[in-house]
Amino acid sequence: MASADERFPRTIQVLQAGMEQGLHSGAQVYVSQNFLPVANFAVGENRPGVPLTPDTRMLWLSAGKPVTAVAVLQFIERGDFTLETLVSDLLPEFTGPGTERITIWNLLTHTAGLKPITTGFPELPWDDIIQRICAAGLKRDQTPGAEVGYDPGRTWFLLGEILQRRDGRKIDQIVRGEVLEPVGMLNSWMATPPEEYDADPERIGVTYTSKQGVLTANRSIQREMTFRPSPGSSMRGPIRELGVFYEMLLRNGKTQFGQQLLLPETVKAMTSRQRQGKLDLSFQRTIDFGLGAILNSARYNEGIVPYGYGLFAADSTFGHGGSQSAIGFADPVNQVVVAAITNGMPGDDLHNERFQKLNTAIYADLGLTTSSESA
Repeated sequence: MASADERFPRTIQVLQAGMEQGLHSGAQVYVSQNFLPVANFAVGENRPGVPLTPDTRMLWLSAGKPVTAVAVLQFIERGDFTLETLVSDLLPEFTGPGTERITIWNLLTHTAGLKPITTGFPELPWDDIIQRICAAGLKRDQTPGAEVGYDPGRTWFLLGEILQRRDGRKIDQIVRGEVLEPVGMLNSWMATPPEEYDADPERIGVTYTSKQGVLTANRSIQREMTFRPSPGSSMRGPIRELGVFYEMLLRNGKTQFGQQLLLPETVKAMTSRQRQGKLDLSFQRTIDFGLGAILNSARYNEGIVPYGYGLFAADSTFGHGGSQSAIGFADPVNQVVVAAITNGMPGDDLHNERFQKLNTAIYADLGLTTSSESA
């Protein structure tokens, strides 16, 4: 494999420019094409004087949501419930106003309309978080599906609780055993075991908040914070392992070891436009969703798209971003997988601009500079 400087000069230029602006102090990038890795590198620092390496375990935030979604879809394939199953049938205490109409499909497509309460994560115990969400109900006069808005955490705690009750294991153990280990993501966890943290604390990636170019480490690096699972936001690992996850989806659910983790028809449903052409009230843009995945929505939006995939990704590209920091996606037309993360959170506008440039630069470095979709 050619060096990153030789193969991805535009990509590195974007990352270095971000470091000079104080948007981040380091980044990881993984790219594969036709299932062959063409980039797996890191730039910059994890801590002052300590390099960020491709093995540093970074916090993916919402970029890890599709991992949880795959676990949910596995339970559906096994017959535990369906997309049309009412959440209240699985969680009897889900009795807040309007909740009797919400289905699993609504949770996975961000069409439930839950009241936007704070979950209390990570301070509250898991059971208290579930109780708080179940009691809150929907927004006033809300009908599921009529109004759509990205939900960063509430629906994912509900999905995690449903899987726990059907299986008996904790959600992080379910995801580890049913998704991460079979895919080969052995250095990634939803809740990092204490012994893993203690064996090499320096390997845990620091996440910084960037304000006016000044980077300040946030509390996500604290030891106890790494042990608490959030099904929509607490995945940690080297970003290349998120890339391996998308390669599995690009193979229609087959892992690199030949195991069929999801049926091809399930992958097709996950990565097709289940929710289409609707204004997302959270993003204030028209964004299409699959089942726990975001479809390329550049067709609706001029300029920069939140959690977007750059100027040259095919229309059928699917994936998910992580708040102000990360992206993972697969492009079925070009057979490209990209997973990238920066360790600075500079605010949504600066981040979206940064990653628009980054994803566009990756495609330019690959020589893929046409945005037309093939038949």
